[in-house]
Amino acid sequence: MKDTPLFPVSVVGSWTRPAWLVQALRRRQAGEISAAEFNRVADDAVLAAIKYQEDAGVDIVTDGEVRRDNFYSFVVEKIAGMKLMKVSELLDYMKDRAGFEEILRALDVPAFAIKSPIAVEKLTVANGLTLDELEFLKAHTDRQTKIPLPGPYLLTRSAWFEGLSDKAYPTREDLAKDVVTILRNEIVALKERGVDFIQLDEPSLTQVVFGDEAEQTFMCAALGSRRDPTEELEFAVRLMNETVDGISGVKFGVHICRGNWSRKEDVLLTGNYGPLLPYLMRMHIDQLVLEMATPRAGELEVFKEYRNEKELGLGVVNPRTDEIEEPAAIVQSVKQVLEYFDPDKITLNPDCGFGTFAERCVNTPEIAYRKLQAIGEAAKLLRREYA
Repeated sequence: MKDTPLFPVSVVGSWTRPAWLVQALRRRQAGEISAAEFNRVADDAVLAAIKYQEDAGVDIVTDGEVRRDNFYSFVVEKIAGMKLMKVSELLDYMKDRAGFEEILRALDVPAFAIKSPIAVEKLTVANGLTLDELEFLKAHTDRQTKIPLPGPYLLTRSAWFEGLSDKAYPTREDLAKDVVTILRNEIVALKERGVDFIQLDEPSLTQVVFGDEAEQTFMCAALGSRRDPTEELEFAVRLMNETVDGISGVKFGVHICRGNWSRKEDVLLTGNYGPLLPYLMRMHIDQLVLEMATPRAGELEVFKEYRNEKELGLGVVNPRTDEIEEPAAIVQSVKQVLEYFDPDKITLNPDCGFGTFAERCVNTPEIAYRKLQAIGEAAKLLRREYA
């Protein structure tokens, strides 16, 4: 692994997509152009995402996830046995369709635009999930590389849908076994190809804890029936550890947020990390990549008893606003966290991605770039003080 500076700057994963790329993505999905033709278009978008990150001072870069429909549904093109379905299509299989439609309206969720990969047959993978992304990324940057993957709990929970999945997988636990195998194989292959950081996305864990009992929010397509939060979190810990145990030589992170589909902060989940931390600390991963730049993330004191148990990927800018955070303000935010984490335990990043969903990007490239610049400047100030 390349040398990592103090307070390294990274990203959560996704970059905002230009309209011409989204158009090419839809044409490919409609069968109007081939995958090769789409990738020639997407290559230019990846190069732009890398350039923005490098110019802004990002130390650990991604390809911007710009080839993906969204951060987890893209696997439908890599895993045979899955079908990409819009939330509006899944409504036909829901027991309380009217109630769910009301939730979508309240949460500012476009049912026609959000898609989820649903397991409809036994799952098989031929050529990996993200190996092509890593190959192109490493060919065009000399910086450390990060590959985000959907976490095993997220992928299991979003892909198992009653009435569609149960013929191939009678229970979601049956599906989880194949999901873990697929992700382990992917991780080993990524490691062998020289990736530095693998981020496993599990944003729906906050919905498990903070979501209303009646909600099956679209967030990360958590559309399965809601169970007891303790049972769900134990399931998530077990799947994560089964996925990563015994694999060394690469850094693992788990990303948690409270939703990144709308600029309306009042429709996103709220609550501190206290209920999640006992479970996150039991996951055999190195870094918690956390949304922490908004008041919705709650108070920092919940980290007191877990000081330095994990590294922290600290969210220091809000990807959903036009306001460019001041580097000095970012420094002050980091200093508050230093009460619970040593300087060499902290990576700086946005709260979440800038383009989680292809047709629901939350910002422009120009503003996203300036936000990353602010993080980069804050990192320089912190290094001068704590080096």
